[in-house]
Amino acid sequence: MQGRTAIARILKEEGVEFVTGFPRNLLHEALAEEGIRFIKFRTERVAINAADGFTRASFGKKIGVASVQNGPGIENGFGGIAHAFADSVPILVLPQGYPRRQKVFPAFDSVKNFGEVTKWVDEINFADRGPELMRRAFTYLRNGRPGPVLLVLPQDVALEEFDDSKFTYKSVSSAKTMGDPEKIKEIVKALIEANNPVIRAGAGILYAGAWKELVELAELLEIPVYTTMNGKSCFPESHPLSLGAGGRARPDMVMHFLRKTDLIFAIGSSCTNEPFTTPLPDGVDIIQSTIDERDINKDYDLKNFVIGDAKLVLRQLIEEIKNNNYKTENSRNVKNEIKAVKEEWMEKWMPKLTSAETPINPYRVIWDIMQVFEEKNTIITHDSGSPREQLVPFYNSDTPGSYIGWGKSTTLGQGLGLAMGAKLACPDKTVINLMGDAAFGMVGMDFETAVRENIPIITIVMNNFKLGGYYKEFPLSSDRYGLNKLTGNYARVAEGLGAGYVEKITEPEGIIPALKKAQDSVKSNKAAFLEIMTREETEFSSFPLKW
Repeated sequence: MQGRTAIARILKEEGVEFVTGFPRNLLHEALAEEGIRFIKFRTERVAINAADGFTRASFGKKIGVASVQNGPGIENGFGGIAHAFADSVPILVLPQGYPRRQKVFPAFDSVKNFGEVTKWVDEINFADRGPELMRRAFTYLRNGRPGPVLLVLPQDVALEEFDDSKFTYKSVSSAKTMGDPEKIKEIVKALIEANNPVIRAGAGILYAGAWKELVELAELLEIPVYTTMNGKSCFPESHPLSLGAGGRARPDMVMHFLRKTDLIFAIGSSCTNEPFTTPLPDGVDIIQSTIDERDINKDYDLKNFVIGDAKLVLRQLIEEIKNNNYKTENSRNVKNEIKAVKEEWMEKWMPKLTSAETPINPYRVIWDIMQVFEEKNTIITHDSGSPREQLVPFYNSDTPGSYIGWGKSTTLGQGLGLAMGAKLACPDKTVINLMGDAAFGMVGMDFETAVRENIPIITIVMNNFKLGGYYKEFPLSSDRYGLNKLTGNYARVAEGLGAGYVEKITEPEGIIPALKKAQDSVKSNKAAFLEIMTREETEFSSFPLKW
């Protein structure tokens, strides 16, 4: 058989039903022969973003796969792979490679160039090594710290024949590790003795499927919980112990409890000190549970740590507490405190969330989205910049996976591909992509992919003709050269791209009717597009950070 046939058969064995990408790649014909759908995007980065979104919405149980051309194709995809690496998302990227005899300067070498933004990268140098290297790729994808894997298939290797008898492959399984029992005892003791502990929950909870265990532990010891932006939805935000999500903007509850805490237990979180997740305060004891030793004592000096799968570690903690009948020394009674802070916070923000001003306040858009769509049947994702800071604190997520938060790397326009991937993973869910006009300018033509490939998502563009917040930082260049200004009639663009339903909304009372029509459109399997004319809003919740 040919090398490309072996790869396609392995993908089928691993349960891959579709591959995202952009031609040209010799693998695509072999995919068709095996009945694996190829979804053609307009740009390689968005194709890789879609593979990323598919994985996230599947909690890593299904792996998104993307395949692109050698040279300019994989070069264009760099941002998508780098983003998956920053957010620890397991995707498989199969770029075509130059023929082995042509792999000379200045031909782009994927193995050399992607080493810093992949968990593992290699090249299939002989066709009969395809099964061996694919087995290794899926082993890395399903075990340890999640992350992208890239395996290059050179053109000549794709067409190279090898004896069918040498083809053997079986699907790769995963293995989970428990925490050190002594560490578990130490952590339980610390949690019980702390006066004001707080749990920080990351995306590792979602990948481990550990949301029920997280709730159980929090309730056992009455500990308030906040999530990272990537982990948003892993703890129900209507729960009386929820503080919400701590992103670059965050609910007041997060800051209130971080200011008074004496112990933070971070689980399923890398505890990376970066601009888009609320940092941990100085001088507080920190205990961390992660699956990767590289996260330990990285950005923060730890009191203690345990390495293991989040679900298994939480179960160990729960059993340790129950088996020894541990009780906290004093009732923490934090639920009423959380409720009081939340009520005061919401009262402060309701004028913006329900604003009747024009141009429309973007917070009103978010509020009306929550009035129309049933959260448990919806997946929403933000885009980079103001839509992220406006959506993260206020959109209420109770159902695991109902919110796709992202941002250790903030490639503008990522949300469109993530939404399409999420819809492919969860076809029965309504999937919403909330983006700004700058983000649409980056990737907007790929909305046509959603139309053509029958991926019925709702894209909402909040258009204020601005790069939001840039004037404050760049006043002279904005005044002199228009650095902060944009133009465009995006509803007309979407209409030209074939959207099933398009509307431009200029008045706040038009938002809910338009959202309902968009909902009807996607129920009829037609992608919908709303352009909402908004004001530039530069106020964000609990931002800038003030301890």
